[in-house]
Amino acid sequence: MTPDAVQTAVAPYGLSVMGHTDTRVLVGPDADWWDGFTRSTEYRDGQPDPIDRWSKRVLGDVAQALGAVAVFPSDGPPYAPFIAWALATGRFWQSPTGMMIHDTAGLMISIRGAIEFSDPIESVPAGTNPCVTCDDRPCVTACPVGALSADAPYDVPACKAYLDMPAGVQCMKRGCHVRRVCPVSQRFDRSDAQTAFHMKAFHR
Repeated sequence: MTPDAVQTAVAPYGLSVMGHTDTRVLVGPDADWWDGFTRSTEYRDGQPDPIDRWSKRVLGDVAQALGAVAVFPSDGPPYAPFIAWALATGRFWQSPTGMMIHDTAGLMISIRGAIEFSDPIESVPAGTNPCVTCDDRPCVTACPVGALSADAPYDVPACKAYLDMPAGVQCMKRGCHVRRVCPVSQRFDRSDAQTAFHMKAFHR
């Protein structure tokens, strides 16, 4: 199996291969995934966890067609070590904020699942950590309440308290300011509507 073959299988759903290890491919939304998802039954049926349900249906079908097995971040407990898997692909790294960064999605990471094969996957060259060549590093000072740092755990209460303030409206509507100022995130150009959907789910 090759990463390109998996890419061909997931591309019609607005998904892309975000990296792979010896037998595992990580899959996430491409920049134009949102338009297709909002036409899905899961988005429109009013039931909980529409993205997780959509991911399990679509990636489950893709994996079966490829003779593989799908694994999801929401499966558990115990939960699969998706962060460790991502870092092992050579396309994800820890950013100066403590969040992971991806070579093409930047800080706008949303891994929807992994497709696991019994046989090894053809190797491809690793990516390049974009933080290494980012001289300005705007993400470091972007959070108005200092909730994100590579040296301390994510301060979720401080973040959510800020989102309840009038100043936090832009983060709710357009997404975390730290994620948005990343130059790679800006090139990825994820839909504001998609980001607002994730923020609403996070802040429930």
